[in-house]
This record gives sequence, C-alpha cells and structure tokens, in this order.
Amino acid sequence: MSIFLRDYYGNNRLSAAQILKDPILFMAFGFGSGLAKYMPGTFGTIAALPLYWALQYTSPWVYAVVTILSVVVGIFICGQAANKLATQDFGGIVWDEIAGLLISLYGLPFNWQTVLAGFVLFRLLDIIKPWPIRWFDKHVHGGFGIMLDDVVAGLFAAAILRIWI
Repeated sequence: MSIFLRDYYGNNRLSAAQILKDPILFMAFGFGSGLAKYMPGTFGTIAALPLYWALQYTSPWVYAVVTILSVVVGIFICGQAANKLATQDFGGIVWDEIAGLLISLYGLPFNWQTVLAGFVLFRLLDIIKPWPIRWFDKHVHGGFGIMLDDVVAGLFAAAILRIWI
C-alpha cells in the first residue's frame, strides 16, 4: 500500500502500470497526475500548468485552438477512460481539469497572481459545484458529461477573473 497511489483504479481494478501503458488512460489521467490517491483533481490541474505556460509563448489563436481541441478530444478520451475503468467520472480522470484551467486563464495577464487566482477559483468551483455545474455533473453522463461540468466551471472562473481584474 502506498500513501500516494491506490491499489487499483475503477471497477475494472486497473493497476497504475496498466493506466500508464494505455495511451487513452494515460492522457485521461493527466499524464499520470490523476493516479494520486488524494486530490487527483488538484494534481490534474497542476499538470495543466506547464501546458498553460507553454501556450503563453504562442498566439491567442493557437491557445484558443489548443483549448478547444482539449475539450473536443477530451470528450472522447474521458468517455473511453470511463468505459475502460467501468466507472462513470472516476476521480482520477483529470483531462477535464486540464481543459478547465486552460479555459479559466484564457486571455488573462500572464503573471503569478493571475495564475494562482485562476487555479484556486477553478478548483473551488470544481469542488463546490454551484448551480448549474452540480446539475450538469449529476445529469449529463459519458465523456460529454465528464467534460461539461469542468468546462462550465472554467467559464465561470474566467468570467469572475475578468470582473476581478
């Protein structure tokens, strides 16, 4: 037993090694960050930071295209991962957190204060799930449902950050 990793993942009881070897699960688990035993969503959001940082050196169009692709591809990836795990929206599936953070920070000033505020606000909205985020989380299923609540949390965080900044 490990304080960092679970013994198995999902109802199909997959091992960490099986997840890391499967390209779909590897991506769905945020390049391994979702394997964390505790707070996998937070670790998945942390995994988004290097991608966010890299996107700062591109044009806003590239950032937008990558973000949109992360959502569209994420619907497929998360749906497939849920099927492979035989568990709907397993906590270790964190691709949606990666997309959600990119949405939260799109077009905002690139500094540590904005990144920290965006990170914390997105995580709070994703954890607390105010309406309508909670409704989407409970009623929309499959890959689309896994992605939707985090996309909406990202949009809410982006709106709040724009008002604040």
